[in-house]
This record gives sequence, C-alpha cells and structure tokens, in this order.
Amino acid sequence: MTGNVQLLSDTLASAKAEGRSALIAYLPAGFPTVDGAIDAIRAVFDGGADVVEVGLPHSDPVLDGPVIQTADDIALRGGVRIADVMRTVREAHRATGKPVLVMTYWNPIDRYGVERFTAELADAGGAGCILPDLPVQESDLWREHAEKHGLATIFVVAPSSKDERLARITAVGSGFVYAASLMGVTGTRESVGTQAQDLVERTRATGHGLPVCVGLGVSDAAQAAEVAGFADGVIVGSAFVKRMLDAPDHAAGVKAVRELAGELAKGVRRQV
Repeated sequence: MTGNVQLLSDTLASAKAEGRSALIAYLPAGFPTVDGAIDAIRAVFDGGADVVEVGLPHSDPVLDGPVIQTADDIALRGGVRIADVMRTVREAHRATGKPVLVMTYWNPIDRYGVERFTAELADAGGAGCILPDLPVQESDLWREHAEKHGLATIFVVAPSSKDERLARITAVGSGFVYAASLMGVTGTRESVGTQAQDLVERTRATGHGLPVCVGLGVSDAAQAAEVAGFADGVIVGSAFVKRMLDAPDHAAGVKAVRELAGELAKGVRRQV
C-alpha cells in the first residue's frame, strides 16, 4: 500500500494491538462554516478520535438522517464546494497527522471527474473515500484511480447484503469495510446489535482480512463499548453533528464535540 491508505491501515492495526476498537468520527465540511468545520474536526481528534470522515455535503443525502441533512443544508447554503472539502482534509490532516477520509455520494465525484478528484484528495493528504452508493460491480474506474494515488476505497455493507457481495467487497475494497445498521429504527437496540454483530462476522468470514467498522447510531460511551465488543472500529456521526447544532455558539459546539470524542474514546476502550 502507498500514500495515506497505509496511515489508515496502520492506525487501525495500532488500535487492535492496544486491544481496542478505533474511534472514527464523522463531520460534514462547511458546517457551520468551512473554518468552523476545520475547528470541529481538530477538536474531535484532540478529544481522542483515531480517524475522521469529512462529509461532502449533498443536496439529496438519501442515506443520511435528519441531523446530518440539516448540517448539509447549512453547508450548502453557505456555498461549500469540493475545493472547500479538499481544504478541510488538508488542514485537518496537516494539523494532526492522522487519517482523514471523505465520505461522499458518487454523483459529485462523477461530475467533478474521477482523476481530478482522486489526485486532489491525495495531494491534500486524504486517506481515501467512503462511497455508500457506488456498487462494487461499477467501481473499476474509481478503484483504478484510487489505487494510483494511494487512496482507500471503502464500501458500505448492510445486514441485507448477501455473502457473495460481502466477498466481492472485501476482495477489492481497502482500508476497512463500513458495516451500516440502524439503532432504534429497525428494532430494539439489542436486536439491531445482534444483527450488526452477525454482519461483522459474515464480513470477516470472507477471509480477506479487512477490518470491519460499524456505524450503528452510536451516541454515547456505553453504546460505543457495546459495538467495540465485536467491531474493529466504531463510527459516530449524527451525535457529533447534533452537539454542534445544539450548541449556543461555535466555541461551545467545538468544546462539546471535543468532550464527546473523549467520552467515546473511553467507550471504545470499554472503560465505562
């Protein structure tokens, strides 16, 4: 592996060597402003996040809940552009030396140009992309350019994913696999937790060795500890965004996300 995909893999391996899950945080670029998002991402790293996903705001984020949709709307009304996303990645990585990913739907990349997007992301120090709506069977062009620039290609799987699809994704993906489920929406937390654990086990059973990180609607340290019991990484997004939305001012929001990262960092170490 080359480029910052190696940094991502090393970070996940380091967490595993410590006997814990990695903490992966999500915040959208441009929310509440471009500079404000950079401040918040630095604060989340300061609080204990191992990896940060920078969201590329989209006008139709079909897989995101209302909290992230609200933040995306604020960012888009503020005029955020892909150049701002790249700047956010660059400044967050440069300030911390930690892995920074972009999470984006496929359409903005397709319109921007795959070669241009991957080259600029690599130049900014990005570790790769999470692509929730890119089918693995249509990913050859993206993966060709991502591999050329040393970027991870992270696919999203769900409890409905068939074993054949899981095997194909773990064969060609890199960095980690994003295992998605919904806590408190598709059933009780206990049943969804079991579903997520089963998905992690099925993904690992493909035998390709990619870490499996779970985004499960985790919002506190106890839930992080629960997911850390079976996943290589715990992904938290809406809880961070909600702290920013609920804060009376930007400084309070930055303080709130730093504190939440600290609480969740204890959770992934199961110190709760």
